[in-house]
Amino acid sequence: MAVTERAGQSPERLWIGTAVAATALLAVGSLALPELVWDRFLWHYFWGPVFADANNAACAVMRTGGPELLGSRAACAAAVESGAIVAEPGYTLVSEVGYAAALLFFLLGVLYLLRALGVGQDRELFFALVPFMFFGGVLRVVEDANDAALAAGIDTILSYPANTLIISPVIYFTVFFITVVSLVAAVEADRRGYIDDWSRALFGFASAILLVTVAFLLWFVPTRLAGPLAGAGFYPQMSLLVLGSSVVIAYAVYLGADRFAPVINEGTGRIGLVVIFGHAVDGVANVLAADWVGALGIPVEYGAKHPVNRFIIETTQSLQPESISAVVGTSWPFLVVKLVAATLVVYVFDEQIFEESPRYAILLLVAILAVGLGPGTRDMVRATFGI
Repeated sequence: MAVTERAGQSPERLWIGTAVAATALLAVGSLALPELVWDRFLWHYFWGPVFADANNAACAVMRTGGPELLGSRAACAAAVESGAIVAEPGYTLVSEVGYAAALLFFLLGVLYLLRALGVGQDRELFFALVPFMFFGGVLRVVEDANDAALAAGIDTILSYPANTLIISPVIYFTVFFITVVSLVAAVEADRRGYIDDWSRALFGFASAILLVTVAFLLWFVPTRLAGPLAGAGFYPQMSLLVLGSSVVIAYAVYLGADRFAPVINEGTGRIGLVVIFGHAVDGVANVLAADWVGALGIPVEYGAKHPVNRFIIETTQSLQPESISAVVGTSWPFLVVKLVAATLVVYVFDEQIFEESPRYAILLLVAILAVGLGPGTRDMVRATFGI
C-alpha cells in the first residue's frame, strides 16, 4: 500500500497498468524477437501444448512455415532429438510457474473487485464458489469427450479454436471469467432487490450449470461414444469411490487435527475441512486412475500429466520394491503429499490472517481449493465415463 501511495496511484490503477504493460511487452517481444519470445517461450511452454491438445495430437512442432501436428510419440521424440521446438499436451515446470504467477496476479485483481463490490469479507463467498470448481473439472471432461469423438471419427462438439476455451489451462481463465461475471451479476441483483441473498443465488447458479454439464455427459458419452470408442461408457463406481473415500479421509484428518493439534483448524474452521476434501479428491482420483482402474472394471489406462505427479510415481517406482508395488501401486504417495500439503496450508491460515486481510485470505483459500478440486474432479469424471 505504501508503494502505491508514494507512486501517487491507486492500487487498482497500478494493477491495470501492470497488466497492460506486461501484455504490451510480450506482444512487442513476439514481433521484434519472434523466435526467442514467441517460438521458444510463449509457444513452446504455453500455447503449443494447448494447440496440440486441442487437435488431439501427440505433440506440435514449430516449423518454418508454422506449427506441425504429430500423431505418435516416436515422431515427437525424433523431433526433439533433431533440435526442433516441440510442445506436448500437459504441463512443464516453466508453464506451471507461469500459470501460478498469473493466478496470483489475477487474484489480486479480484481482491480489488471485491472491495469495489463491498463483498468477500465473510466466509459465505468461499462456500458459494465451491460448485464452480466442480463445474470447471466437469467442463474439462467435455473437452475430453470432444477429443474422443474426434479420434473416433464422430462429429465433435467444438472444433479448433473454440475448443481451446475448455482445455487446460485456458479453461481456468474461462471458468474464472464465468465466475466473476456471475458474482457481479448476483451482487447487483441483490442490490436492486431482485434476490434476497447473493451468495445463495451464486451457489444455486453454479450448481445449475454443473448439473447441466453433467447431464450433457450422461447423454453424449453413452449414446455417441460408447460404441465407436473402446472403453467409453458409464462407470459410476469411480465417482462414488472417489467422493466417498475423500469425505472419509478429509473428515478423519480434520477430526484428528481437532483432537491432537486444534491450532490447525482454529483459523479456517469448516473451510479447512473443504480444502482438505478438495485435495483428497485430487489425490484419490489420481491414485485410482493410475493404479486401480482395472480393478474397478474400467477398461481404460491413464497416465500422469503433471510433472510433480510423474516425479512422485517415478521416485516410488525406483525406491519401492516391486513386490510391494504390485500390491499397493506406485501413486499412493501423491495422496499423502496432497493431504500433508493441504493440512499445512490450513494451519498457515490462522485467525490473525482472517482478522487482518479477510478478503485476501478467502481468495487464497478459494484458489488453493480450486487447484486441487478442479483437476481432481476432471480425473474422477473422466474415468467415470471411460474417456
